[in-house]
This record gives sequence, C-alpha cells and structure tokens, in this order.
Amino acid sequence: MKLCKLSLALFLLLSIALITFPSHARDTPQDYLDSHNEVRAKVGLEPLTWDDEVAAYAQNYANQRISDCELEHSDGPYGENIAWGSGDLLGTEAVKMWVDEKVYYDYKSNSCASGQMCGHYTQVVWRNSARLGCAKVTCDKNGGTFIGCNYDPPGNFIGERPY
Repeated sequence: MKLCKLSLALFLLLSIALITFPSHARDTPQDYLDSHNEVRAKVGLEPLTWDDEVAAYAQNYANQRISDCELEHSDGPYGENIAWGSGDLLGTEAVKMWVDEKVYYDYKSNSCASGQMCGHYTQVVWRNSARLGCAKVTCDKNGGTFIGCNYDPPGNFIGERPY
C-alpha cells in the first residue's frame, strides 16, 4: 500500500512539474513561420511559407555545425540567418535577435547605422523571399544551440531596399 501511495505522489509531482515547466526542446515549422510573418506583416509583406526542401538544406548545414557551432555561413543558394545561444535557444528567440536589428536599419538611406548590423533583419523582411526553412541542433562542443534559417529566393542585394 505504501508503494502505491508513493507512486501516486511521484506521478502527481511529475505531472505538476510538466504543467508548470513546459518543454521547449522542439521548435515547430509554425513557430518559425509565425515569428517571421508577424514582422513581415508589420511592413506590409506577404507571409513566408514553409518549404521542406529549404528546411532540408538548413538541417544539412546545421548538422555540419554540430561539432563546433561556429557562426559561419554556408554560402549556399539561399539567403541565410544563423544564430548561436548557450543552452536551449528557441527558434523564436533567434528570430527575435535578428529582428531586433531593425533599430539599426534606416529605410530612407537603405543602410545600417555605423558600426551596427542590420542584414539579419533585412533578410527576414526581404520582399521577394517567399519560402522558409529552418533547423536547430545542440552543439557537441559547448552544449549550446545552433539555429539556421534559409530563405528562397535570397535577399540583401546591394542597392535594393528590402520592402
């Protein structure tokens, strides 16, 4: 009888813990799409759609970064944003980091503030990009997270405005 009460108590504690501390270990394609499309809508752009081929490319490249998680671009056929974070970085957090560069982008001059980066933001809102694919891996080297999102067609062409 004591074993049954103990098992029930452990089950209840575990259930409370799972409700109180939800797992965010997996990011869904919809999470990535929603966080991108919310920003795109604010500047009057069409939403991106998820593309399995672009996502496979992102996953293949992310897998290549597992051992070192270096923030090096793939130099592939797609536009690309990459991010690294310690612990379990969520895809929505990576997109927020890229979008937070908006404060450094000046639409009138179509340039970034001196000494600042804004190309991640402009890729997120690139008017011609229509398809998105993202991937996430846990790094062997440091336990951090590498996230890459690829965009088709790519953006950030010199002399062109994103929208």
